Amino acid sequence: MSPDPDQNLDLFGAAPAPAASALAAPQNSAPPASPPPAPLPRSRAQAVAAAHPLLGEDLAPAMPALLRMGTSSWSYPGWEGMVWAKGYSERILAQRGLNAYTKHPLLRTVSIDRSFYRPLAPSEYALYAAQVPADFRFIVKAPALVCDAQVRSEDGRGKEPNPAFLNVELALSSYVRPACEGLLDKLGVLLFQLSPLPLNRVLNLAQTLAELEQLALAVQTELASLPPEQRPIVAFEVRDADWLRPDVAPHLTQILRHAGATYCLGLHAKMPRMPEQLPLLRALWPGPLVCRWNVNPIFGPYGYADAEKQLAPFDRIQQPDPPTLALLASTLAGICGKGQPAYVTISNEAEGCGPLSIVRLAQAIADLTNA
Repeated sequence: MSPDPDQNLDLFGAAPAPAASALAAPQNSAPPASPPPAPLPRSRAQAVAAAHPLLGEDLAPAMPALLRMGTSSWSYPGWEGMVWAKGYSERILAQRGLNAYTKHPLLRTVSIDRSFYRPLAPSEYALYAAQVPADFRFIVKAPALVCDAQVRSEDGRGKEPNPAFLNVELALSSYVRPACEGLLDKLGVLLFQLSPLPLNRVLNLAQTLAELEQLALAVQTELASLPPEQRPIVAFEVRDADWLRPDVAPHLTQILRHAGATYCLGLHAKMPRMPEQLPLLRALWPGPLVCRWNVNPIFGPYGYADAEKQLAPFDRIQQPDPPTLALLASTLAGICGKGQPAYVTISNEAEGCGPLSIVRLAQAIADLTNA
């Protein structure tokens, strides 16, 4: 039976706004004033210690079971007192911080971003899987090798066309199969983030749509052989507003629906704000939600480096975005309330501190539930 259109709108932002207390920037966004536990000995066998009480853990029982929130990577010393104890370097956290990260009940997923820069082997994925509990799930980014239409120089500028862009066999062999083999049922989302396209492709999106369709269908066929509990969500994120044009979005929607994939809500300064992206998700309903809240638009479409510089060491909320927080909370509450899973990752560049943004989002969702 087709869902009621009016109910669909409620799932995408029409719920009551969360209480103002949840949306305002915290008066003190730093970790609690009480001193954190002393750092543990730094032997390789010793797990990184999490701070207790964990900031926001009291909100976990109010979260929908189908909702998984997390961050992009986990190796940030500025999160001490929120996710781990004081005194650990970025290197130590990169090596041993993941297990401590999973101890926080609000952090039920994380994005493996390093796979974007080079393909990972099944054994590398298996090492991640061994560090997390059975209910934890990963979001894994596809390599730029198949997601960027350009070969780029070290400064990020496009040098020449990438002949491997959206190559089906390369995507399957370097990404889909290794991730599935290494992570097994701990793989939650296969994420294809398509980098900004060169002008010639923007002007001829039909070619890219055709290539994307072949890839999406091939991934669906590959995953069909897996047990149902090991089949991840497949999501495509874009970085060009032209994908949302009235002459393009319906075709993209048709491709994703046919391939059993979804559109990743990319809250990035290169893309229109969330209200302008939600119509595409409405067109795909019913289905899961994958959202990546990346860079605050105040920094502009090319301001990622500036955001990192200004917001480091990522230990407090510096640039709160109440409208996005409120709309995301009501969307998540509606979608999960109708029985669909949702994955959300929030980067430090969204508001200043990923874990604190998650606590704020959780509070907003809890306020909606209790309203």
